[in-house]
Amino acid sequence: MNETRNPTRAVAFIRVSAIKLLLEQFDNRQEKARELLSRHGIMRPLLSDPYAVIPLQRFVAFFEDAATALDDPFFGAKLGAVFKPGDIGPVGMLFSLSPSIMDAFDRISKFANSLQNTTNSNIVMDGDTLVWSYRISDNSIWPRRQDAEYSLAASCQLVRSNFKASWKPLEVHFEHEMPAQPEVIRRIFRSPVLFKQSSNRIVMNREEAVQIYRNENKELSLILERHMSDLMSQTYVGQSLSSKVKSLIGLYIGRRHITVGLLAEELGLTPRTLQRRLGEEGATIRNLTLSCRQELARNLLSAENSTMSDIAQALGYADGAVFCRAFKSWAGHPPSKTEN
Repeated sequence: MNETRNPTRAVAFIRVSAIKLLLEQFDNRQEKARELLSRHGIMRPLLSDPYAVIPLQRFVAFFEDAATALDDPFFGAKLGAVFKPGDIGPVGMLFSLSPSIMDAFDRISKFANSLQNTTNSNIVMDGDTLVWSYRISDNSIWPRRQDAEYSLAASCQLVRSNFKASWKPLEVHFEHEMPAQPEVIRRIFRSPVLFKQSSNRIVMNREEAVQIYRNENKELSLILERHMSDLMSQTYVGQSLSSKVKSLIGLYIGRRHITVGLLAEELGLTPRTLQRRLGEEGATIRNLTLSCRQELARNLLSAENSTMSDIAQALGYADGAVFCRAFKSWAGHPPSKTEN
């Protein structure tokens, strides 16, 4: 009998820099923030590093709960309406440097995965209109209304703050159902809004979108594009289960206790199924964890100003002595700061 297999969930990440504005809304409600972060397994120390990544499904669920905690079903859309380019780092800067609205959205489409992977974002010409689409490709991440409304409202606000304050799209589409009081959303976007669509979209006037607003600093844009390409390569995850598990181990190592249960939950599998499928690929969680530690150890040992204690903590060891013994067991010699 052939086994019917449930597909593993995509390993989806989002960078902390992309959620900075959301977290700032809890500056005066730290206890509630701690409660929500803990509920969704998001580690607070990680949030101080804008380049750190957290699981996308945990962030989306956190966003939904945040709207409930603040008793504001339009929290995401309202947050997006006060968005600034600096709130998403280099992607926002590149948007603001773009000569036209079309160029700006084209760059979002190209580099969206530098902020969060497993995202479908594209821009197409359709007659007299230009259509930009945004959608999380993992259908198991649901509900996701707050993320969708925030993302599209923030994109509209970027246009208004960098190109034309009175700008408004011809139409806005959302994949989720129409909420109560949809006029609130329509006021934010200043346009007709359709719900239960196949994707989240901003439909804009093509002639207005291709209008040139500024001369571009091409040298600076090139630097930013190269930087974002590097970020995208860092979060690339292969299709094999081993690749997905190793990516999750790299995310959590030194921050959380890595268990079969934790990894299985992230991938939407039972612990037994996870172990069996890894075995079919000739891998184990133990070996993948060791491989990840070896790679990270080499990188950290070659970095300046890192102590053995720092490296041990980053790799999930109790102290520097434990790390040194572990390193010697796999490398055959003690660790050296000149290790490459």
